[in-house]
Amino acid sequence: MPDAMASLPELGAVALRRLIGERQVSPLELMRACIARIERFNPAVNALCATDFERALQAARVAEDQVMRGVPLPALHGLPLGVKDLQATAGLLTTSGNVRLRGHVPDADVSLVARLRQAGAIVTAKTNTPDMGAGANTRNPVWGATGNPFDPTLNAGGSSGGSAAALATDLLPLCTGSDTGGSLRIPSALCGVVGLRPSPGLIANDQRPLGWSAISVLGPMGRDVADTAFLLQASMGPHPMDPLSLGVRHAPVWPVPEMDLRGLRVAYTEDFGACAVDPMIRRTFLQRIAAIEREVAVCEPLDWALQDGHRCFDVLRAESFVAAFEEVARTQPETLSPQVRANVEMAARITLADRAWAHLEQTRLLRQFQSAFERYDLILAPVTPVSPFPWTQPHAEVIDGQPQRHYYEWLSLTYLVTLATNPALSLPCGRDEAGMPFGLQLVGPLHQDGRLLAMAAAFERHFAGHAALARPRPDFTALETPRPALRSIVTHPPLYPDGAGHPGGLVTDTRTAV
Repeated sequence: MPDAMASLPELGAVALRRLIGERQVSPLELMRACIARIERFNPAVNALCATDFERALQAARVAEDQVMRGVPLPALHGLPLGVKDLQATAGLLTTSGNVRLRGHVPDADVSLVARLRQAGAIVTAKTNTPDMGAGANTRNPVWGATGNPFDPTLNAGGSSGGSAAALATDLLPLCTGSDTGGSLRIPSALCGVVGLRPSPGLIANDQRPLGWSAISVLGPMGRDVADTAFLLQASMGPHPMDPLSLGVRHAPVWPVPEMDLRGLRVAYTEDFGACAVDPMIRRTFLQRIAAIEREVAVCEPLDWALQDGHRCFDVLRAESFVAAFEEVARTQPETLSPQVRANVEMAARITLADRAWAHLEQTRLLRQFQSAFERYDLILAPVTPVSPFPWTQPHAEVIDGQPQRHYYEWLSLTYLVTLATNPALSLPCGRDEAGMPFGLQLVGPLHQDGRLLAMAAAFERHFAGHAALARPRPDFTALETPRPALRSIVTHPPLYPDGAGHPGGLVTDTRTAV
């Protein structure tokens, strides 16, 4: 493949779509270049699981013909897309990393995927996730683990870890994610890309088990703010089967308007007065705050103590898990991971009084955040309390000498924001002292996602001019070497054996179960 074609996947989604519209890039050439890059680099990180190359190439041929015929082109026309393996894709394996679903091929897309296909995106591959999305270390017994592109021996975060790693290694220009306790923001921070947890209802989900619950949302991921906003614009809209999406004002978020940092009023917190945070992460965060306070109108600390948020999230998370998995836990418990079973078992001990208290506490938290936005435009916090740890370690057990109560307490910097339901974005901001990507968590007012993206873009432009703050890039030379150990977590017979044509166990063109 000529060098010019081989480098196509390194361009962002916005740039690629412009070139496609100008007939300077062929959708078919782009798809072939992405497939070649996947075959070259995915074995080092195991970001992608099931792929759909045959149908993707055919769709790219159709997209190319439409360009040449001069027909009106939709927003994402010809752009390859990675879809998180928790999200249903018609005719393509959707396993959720779970042994019970190893052969599951849905008949229909989830509403988000259907909307993105309609917008011209071409579903190319599924991105790896923890078993049923439980936890922030992307590893499961079906596909194995996803390694961090900056050091594949370390974890990529989760549960959208496959999407984050795929974006960081330029395998695909756009990927989807989802977020309950930080599943979009954490892998974005650990892999040096952008992930947005949008306001509830902005992106419809017709397969949401609890139709009125706002703690789990679908969201966009990109290499920068512009690509993320571009994908969000194509993702938004109501759906009759998602009550949260009805009545929401789906205001345009693309193109992202320019904003002057000098007028912004910013508040910040290292830990929300409730989270264990490694001292190194605190130092890195405060260094970023020192750089930011010179550029904005106001930059003040938040004196908050959100300790009750831990119990509140325990209850609401357990409620959502029992709604989704109670029947399987009762009839086929051996097919669920210990993390999922633990959440279901926790729900069995929760009373109606606990649920009432949790919903009252969540409302109080929401109002506390909204009150803060009467004084500030933006709240800043770290995304994760630790630098990436080995993927062989299921979760962070101790942080700054404080034992974590369970496998997800180390996500508290993000799950406290989840409770408030405000839009929150993970923005790359240089590296931490261990040399790994560092992400800033930007929290905006509820249902002002477009303004949050504009503020994030303003900081991104400023950071780009400073080597210590700019988005880091992996060492691609180091990623030329496959990492078979990432597949070693598989504890059940693989759905498809490794072999010629399937580098690193990558499954190609899995439209039907075998």
